[in-house]
Amino acid sequence: MCADVREIVATSSRVLAAAGHGDLIWGHVSARDPGGHGVWLKSAEWGLDEVSPERVHLVDEDGAVLSGEGTRHSEFPIHTEIMAARPDVGAVVHTHPPHAVALAATGQPLRPVSHAANYFVPPAVPRFTDTADLVLTRELGRSLATTLGDARAVFLVNHGIVAVGKDVEEATVAAILLERACAQQLLTHTGGGWPTWSPQDESLAKREHIYHERAVSAVWDYLVRRLPAES
Repeated sequence: MCADVREIVATSSRVLAAAGHGDLIWGHVSARDPGGHGVWLKSAEWGLDEVSPERVHLVDEDGAVLSGEGTRHSEFPIHTEIMAARPDVGAVVHTHPPHAVALAATGQPLRPVSHAANYFVPPAVPRFTDTADLVLTRELGRSLATTLGDARAVFLVNHGIVAVGKDVEEATVAAILLERACAQQLLTHTGGGWPTWSPQDESLAKREHIYHERAVSAVWDYLVRRLPAES
């Protein structure tokens, strides 16, 4: 079971890198430990594109590495505190994708100008503003979890994003869709004229039609198929 969890976290990391979420050695993915002992977290000092199962370790709520090797990410409270607050969440993604960071910094809300945005809006994507520094303490992790509430994602303003899901596949797709939605909104604003977006009822209908569970699973399969073949 542990081997399977480490494999899926590693695969998610590489999928995110291929989708433009890489930021040198920063950014991380976690999965809830099936035995309830913490989270399986990508280890630090590796780029998302470099993550193999051996570079994923088990971290408890206090940050102790219980299984596996490598340096533990200092922002582990993002993962442990969100999962403590959200029993429905089985995976957490934290990355620094450029368009999401840029849109959040403008202060503008994410609007459903595209299919991708309808995965999140309505309601509004929450904004975490307690700090733009690293989330290094359990207290900040709890505050972030409170800001996230029951949403699928949260903007860490002037920092990055967090996306969650019932499993690694769903959290990964959410992170990729959020960055795409932000990029499409920023592009819309460069075009001049008067931007339009879907009303609430249409957004909710599009979410049901486009992003049902089978479709999200198929998107994950597609993203994995597009990964470069390992040499």
